[in-house]
Amino acid sequence: MFVNRVSELELLEKRYASGKAEFFVLYGRRRVGKTELLARFCEDKRSIFFVSDLGSEISLRTALSAAVNTTLFGPNQMNAVYSTWEDLLHALAQAAQNERLVVVLDEFPYLVTAHPPLATILQRAWDQTLKNSQIMLILCGSYIGMMEETVLGYQAPLYGRRTAQYLLEPLQFKDARLFYPSFDLEDQVRTYAVYGGIPAYLHTLQAQQSLKENILDGILSRGSFLYDDVRFVLQQELREPRNYFAILQAIAASKTRLNEIKQATGIEGATAYLDTLQQLHLVERIVPITETQPQKSRRGIYRLKDHYLRFWFRYVHPNRSQLERGGAQIVLENQVIPEIDHFSSLTFEEVCQQFFWQSGLTGKLPFVPTNIGNWWNANEEIDLVVVGENDAILVECKWTSKPVGVDILVELERKARLVKPELGDRQIRFTLCSRSGFTPQLMKDVEPRSDVMLLDLPDILASEIS
Repeated sequence: MFVNRVSELELLEKRYASGKAEFFVLYGRRRVGKTELLARFCEDKRSIFFVSDLGSEISLRTALSAAVNTTLFGPNQMNAVYSTWEDLLHALAQAAQNERLVVVLDEFPYLVTAHPPLATILQRAWDQTLKNSQIMLILCGSYIGMMEETVLGYQAPLYGRRTAQYLLEPLQFKDARLFYPSFDLEDQVRTYAVYGGIPAYLHTLQAQQSLKENILDGILSRGSFLYDDVRFVLQQELREPRNYFAILQAIAASKTRLNEIKQATGIEGATAYLDTLQQLHLVERIVPITETQPQKSRRGIYRLKDHYLRFWFRYVHPNRSQLERGGAQIVLENQVIPEIDHFSSLTFEEVCQQFFWQSGLTGKLPFVPTNIGNWWNANEEIDLVVVGENDAILVECKWTSKPVGVDILVELERKARLVKPELGDRQIRFTLCSRSGFTPQLMKDVEPRSDVMLLDLPDILASEIS
């Protein structure tokens, strides 16, 4: 199943149709769907698609030679091996002299690891021949640090050669939910809370099973793909997985401020590790939306951004001993199921945030948002603040089994007085988002008001579909 990625395919197609040499860099975390995207793009095109691995320099050059020769000269020529990387790249330049040729080097960092001079060799080949051809060269990699060192970074040999770059991110809820359309609306949000927007994880869902059964068989059971994938990804993506693991574990245990993380892990250089985790979109640093200098703010906190990472550190890792002894059912019944709605509440906020961005961009709000985020001070917090040039919407997101009542609106109006000085002259509106609807009294009270909007789950998710 290939879902959405419409804008990404459009960008690739635009570059393909440019009529000039293209050097496209696609990167992102492992499992996010980079290879599937590029395979879909190459389906109807003259292309060479090579996926590298951890082999030696000669084995990788031999394998790439076979891929090049098969495409250019037919399968009978696949055994011919180019003696140098320079010769191989020259052959590509010749093949693309008068006809468009797409060359995908997937997992490019593995090639550079096997042969460190390759980045410089490719740089020279691009400058001398490739840039004057009809080639569309696509470098793809999972390890962001390596991609930056070899391709994107200022000191990288290939710096300045790329004609486009794109960080592929996980699917948003509106696309992720297409993997489980048979679930009811509440379970669709819960599923997104557990699996997030990583296509490889979503592909593990069994449509004939409930969410509960999928978690039991596909996550908590030894031998399942997702049971140990977090460890695998960290080991593959990062050079010092032990330190990164400790930091992620600390954040999962509610150590969200930099000093708390340092104290919990004993890692003085935690900032550098946190920067890398943010690049991988595993961790995010958030500040109150009204902060004028977010990077310098001392109010910033860190939280796990990747949904499955949150779930794994909450329910899999701490219970590993029990799970190894076959206790998956016990963990499911005693921990996961009783806590699943509390666990899903943050994700509901994220779904609402995506709703407001989409609604604003499609003209369904009174204004176009310039920023959306959280607000808090020492004692108070607001789930979401949607900020425009002259307007703001204060939002409460309630993932509870009871209808939202008048008291929640009154409380939000009280908080509005606290945040008002930081929002300046913006006109303030209010929105309540609720999993379980609203009390009759609240609906009656807000009916004559133009500054209050009530959104239940069908409202939010219907907009997501449209």
